[in-house]
Amino acid sequence: MSGVMLSYVCLCSAFMQSEHGTPLYETMGLEGEISLAVDRLAEWTAPQPVEKTLLTISDKVYIRPEPLGVVLIIGAWNYPWAVTIQPLIGAIAAGNAAVVKPSEVSAHTAKVMEELLPLYLDKELYPVVTGGVQETQELLKQRFDHIFYTGNSTVGKVVMEAASRHLTPVTLELGGKSPCYIDKCCDLAIACRRITWGKFTNCGQTCIAPDYILCNPSIQDRVIEEIRKAVKEFYTDDPKTCADYGRVINARHFKRVMAMMEDSKVALGGENEESQCYIAPTVLRDVKAEAKVMQEEIFGPLLPIVPVSGVDEAIHFIKEREKPLTLYVFSSDNKLIQRLIAETSSGGVLANDCLVQYSVSALPFGGVGNSGIGTYHGKHTFDRLSHLKSCLVKSLAMESLNKMRYPPHTAEKLGWARFFILKQVNVSHLGWLAKMALLAIIAAVVLQRVLW
Repeated sequence: MSGVMLSYVCLCSAFMQSEHGTPLYETMGLEGEISLAVDRLAEWTAPQPVEKTLLTISDKVYIRPEPLGVVLIIGAWNYPWAVTIQPLIGAIAAGNAAVVKPSEVSAHTAKVMEELLPLYLDKELYPVVTGGVQETQELLKQRFDHIFYTGNSTVGKVVMEAASRHLTPVTLELGGKSPCYIDKCCDLAIACRRITWGKFTNCGQTCIAPDYILCNPSIQDRVIEEIRKAVKEFYTDDPKTCADYGRVINARHFKRVMAMMEDSKVALGGENEESQCYIAPTVLRDVKAEAKVMQEEIFGPLLPIVPVSGVDEAIHFIKEREKPLTLYVFSSDNKLIQRLIAETSSGGVLANDCLVQYSVSALPFGGVGNSGIGTYHGKHTFDRLSHLKSCLVKSLAMESLNKMRYPPHTAEKLGWARFFILKQVNVSHLGWLAKMALLAIIAAVVLQRVLW
């Protein structure tokens, strides 16, 4: 990404993120995705051989990726560059054209994207469409070969309904209430420091931010105190004046987040100023399951603590709710971590840290159930936005071997068919001569015993 474009990106993202925060959380990741795609493109696009069976030992059997066609990418406002351009990188790598629809909520970013992308990409193949709900609705009436949407589950349902009219496949990167279980068996100071960073980065407006904490009541006060220390370390005594602490995106979301606190007890923070869309890093203690803040994804700088007796109750609490995008667990007990992984369902699991799973291109990123459909990042984006065509190229020779499948059907032919079809023999590692020898032996036996 050029220096000029990077400067524009930083300027238009400055409201929610700091000057140096935008490269850290958005553009550096995009540069990495571009470099990865360029370096691996020949490998990704090459035909992929698959394991052969006795029936296909002499055939060409492979998967050939091909472009889907035209992809519609509907971006989100919280990380407007990362979640819009990253799918575009995969779409281009896979050979698709794409229509880019940035979120109208991050209006300055949308305008800059509209101005800059045509300078770097063919505007006929990769047009940028700006506007609001009406423009998005018009786009959804058109027929695309894939729709990639990042946002909330309410709009995700609208996108999926529109896509169903044309049987268009979708990738829905949604969100949800990602739980964070803190075990008593861990270094609370380090755990709370990492949780504080993960929660209050971008003013809590991160789809994979820890949404709420589950912990034993005996450590709740210590957790609050450690978060207090981390907030002071990161954002000073007055986060309002700290350049690295962002703001809620607009007045509507400010009021939505503030309303969530009405029936909960503030243990830390709570200060706010509507004219600046400022809400301090806030921790809520002894939060009940029925509290307002527990009814929907927070997407703001509120961190509720829900007391639970231990891991059994935590697992039960998590399983009673919609499947989250991410499950966080902090513990020094690997068996406990593995139990949470095995006994809960989520888009992904991260133990003893926050957010960093997003930066690992080798890991598929996406939700499950209410938190999303489909995964992306790195080669996973390429595969998601490709049609993986199955190819089997046979020879017209050795027709005698096919007689076992032709009428008249007999018990003996069925027995041989069962052997060839159901016998699990891995022949993919055999050399060419070994395969030919094996094929000759099989052909001789079949010809002698069955076919003549």
